[in-house]
Amino acid sequence: MKRNFFKLVFVALIFGAYSALAQSPAVIYTNHKLIGKPYVVGENLVYEGKYKKFGLAFSIADMGFTVSRTPDGANFHINSLATSRGTLTKLFNFEFLQRIESIVDPEKLQALKTEKRDEQGKRIRESVADFNYQDMTVRYIESDPVDPSRPPRRVASTISLNTQDVVTAVYMLRRMPLSVGAKILLKVSDSGLVYDVPVNVTAREQKKSILGNLWCWRVEPEIFGDKKFIEQEGSLTIWITDDARRIPVRAELETKLGDVDIKLKELNLPKNPPATTDNSTKK
Repeated sequence: MKRNFFKLVFVALIFGAYSALAQSPAVIYTNHKLIGKPYVVGENLVYEGKYKKFGLAFSIADMGFTVSRTPDGANFHINSLATSRGTLTKLFNFEFLQRIESIVDPEKLQALKTEKRDEQGKRIRESVADFNYQDMTVRYIESDPVDPSRPPRRVASTISLNTQDVVTAVYMLRRMPLSVGAKILLKVSDSGLVYDVPVNVTAREQKKSILGNLWCWRVEPEIFGDKKFIEQEGSLTIWITDDARRIPVRAELETKLGDVDIKLKELNLPKNPPATTDNSTKK
């Protein structure tokens, strides 16, 4: 039960911190102009996740995302780290850490490689996913560093151009033009499998955050349900600022195991960040 719940926390933190929407890859790259630069080297976002149930709320996790270049300067590198904190470790006697290192092609904006370390209590897994766009296959290998004698888990799946992992996709998606009523498809590869994630843009509304009271797009990815990313009941709602920064400032995850509220708590930008647009009077 705990492992299933904290998988939901991981998903909420990742999707909540970085989610928007996209059409099929061919439409994205031929008919739409990106808003600003998809990747801003030096940008760092930090989020706090709180678990809510029976009218109580307490902190359970922190998550940070940082954009940089690979050592050779050829590609973008995104480092994401989620760690348990506070009441979570005391109440559930459970700790987790998940680090994802993502490499993305700076021109085609598609995932090239994903390395992950997943620690849930005493269970530890390390994995690598390599995206090969010549034979259109993602190859995933997962190993147990605690027990080297355990045979590695191997998965291979067919991909299309511009396939993303759960982190690399959303940096580009944050820069897509949004509109209320849009329902678009996002393709995400995780653990060697490839998922179709429909995303609905349901409203444009004001939301309070550390950046102020800003107009935001409310988006709702369909990640729950039969043969979905998470095969159980639930819902996820995300608010992304309607300005040039396109910062995800809040997300809410609702499940039968409890709810998770995720808020931006720290934003660090490089010396020359993209200019922002004041939409305070936009209807």
